[in-house]
Amino acid sequence: PPPPWALQEGLTQVGTMSPAIALAFLPLVVTLLVRYRHYFRLLVGTVLLRSLRDCLSGLRIEERAFSYVLTHALPGDPGHILTTLDHWSSHCEYLSHMGPVKGQILMRLVEEKAPACVLELGTYCGYSTLLIAQALPPGGRLLTVERDPRTAAVAEKLIRLAGFDEHMVELIVGSSEEVIPCLRTQYQLSRTDLVLLIHGPRCYLRDLQLLEAHALLPAGGTVLADHVLFPGAPRFLQYAKSCGRYRCRLYHTGLPDFPAIKDGIAQLTYAGPG
Repeated sequence: PPPPWALQEGLTQVGTMSPAIALAFLPLVVTLLVRYRHYFRLLVGTVLLRSLRDCLSGLRIEERAFSYVLTHALPGDPGHILTTLDHWSSHCEYLSHMGPVKGQILMRLVEEKAPACVLELGTYCGYSTLLIAQALPPGGRLLTVERDPRTAAVAEKLIRLAGFDEHMVELIVGSSEEVIPCLRTQYQLSRTDLVLLIHGPRCYLRDLQLLEAHALLPAGGTVLADHVLFPGAPRFLQYAKSCGRYRCRLYHTGLPDFPAIKDGIAQLTYAGPG
């Protein structure tokens, strides 16, 4: 075995080398933090701080946001409710909602297409639901699907607070995978002129193929998909571009309150089963 003095010398060298190694990596760490600071802020806000606030308040973020809306927004005024949610997200807690920039794209397309029936997969807090409902033509109908009952309860209250009744906006609680096959028989939906996918990019391709399989997309129908660049839906985009049944357009945007994080909305126009 080595003599004690040799062990002591080795430990001394390790102790003196560690700070040197740390200093060598410091510029790299600083560079990464500066380059990806927007993602770091997003991670802290949406995961760490949100989890802490959930534990301390006993409420989820959408429930806290709704409480804010109740005390700051005008009932029956969907535009003011949306502005209030935007203010909450910018000044209180990041809500992970669609936001005003993407919202303008969505409303413009709904007004342009004038769909008789819209299907929204992913109600969340009800933000995009209000955007669609505002822009629907007279007699238009919106079916919105939310898998989480607690989140759906908040969205339901927000939708009714904005002044939209069950005949115009119907909220369905359940997973999109289970709801889509039942739309024709259980909800009397024979076709949907416009679909908004906003529930989770990993589900987009599966649900698009379900809509095709159950003949719910008419020729000329529109499918909008949010978050196709961040966190991203590459398999969905690849399928839409390569299957030959869709014309594709991509709207480049940023995340609400994080414009440096690039995202986008995909607009697909269905040409028919082919």
